[in-house]
Amino acid sequence: MFLYMSDHYYTKLPESEMITETKEVFLRQQHLTFTTSSGVFSKKGIDFGTKELIETFEPPTIYGDFLDLGCGYGPVGITLAKAYPERNITMVDINERALMLARNNALNNGVEHAEIFNSQGFDTLKNRSFAAIVTNPPIRAGKKVIYPMMENAYNHLLSHGELWVVIQKKQGAPSLIKFLSSFFQEVKEVKRNKGYFIIRARKDEK
Repeated sequence: MFLYMSDHYYTKLPESEMITETKEVFLRQQHLTFTTSSGVFSKKGIDFGTKELIETFEPPTIYGDFLDLGCGYGPVGITLAKAYPERNITMVDINERALMLARNNALNNGVEHAEIFNSQGFDTLKNRSFAAIVTNPPIRAGKKVIYPMMENAYNHLLSHGELWVVIQKKQGAPSLIKFLSSFFQEVKEVKRNKGYFIIRARKDEK
């Protein structure tokens, strides 16, 4: 059972007044528009770590769907949907306000092949497997939430599928790499920039 703070982005129903902002961005050679709001993660615009994750991500060699885990208002999933139209994109979050924004942002950016719905972690994804899971995890929720989420990601990857994570060094990047290495067959620090680590963990089952 999780305890939710009314104005925390890791909250099902934020109670703060909804104040929106719309901004144009350029990601992966594409001009995109995103509307964000109070009560969601990075309400002032796409944060540096998320941008690094979006620009660094490379699709795995295997075919399969992508999952944007903790999608917020949708920058990761929507950008990848535009960049890889041949892939089906699933986007989930616990925050209903963020999901509403993500659905509107998907429509406004011409993304029709993304499914967007509420899920606390993998709760509503029990029988789904993905080629890639991409996430900027809810650090403020703490290790008791994030670490089980990483283990569940392994269980929801196809063989040779990949988990991509962005996390800052001061938020525990070295510890997370060590933890992921305890069950993933390959864990690599793909990029490091301004204290942010982009980590790729590959599931190579024998």
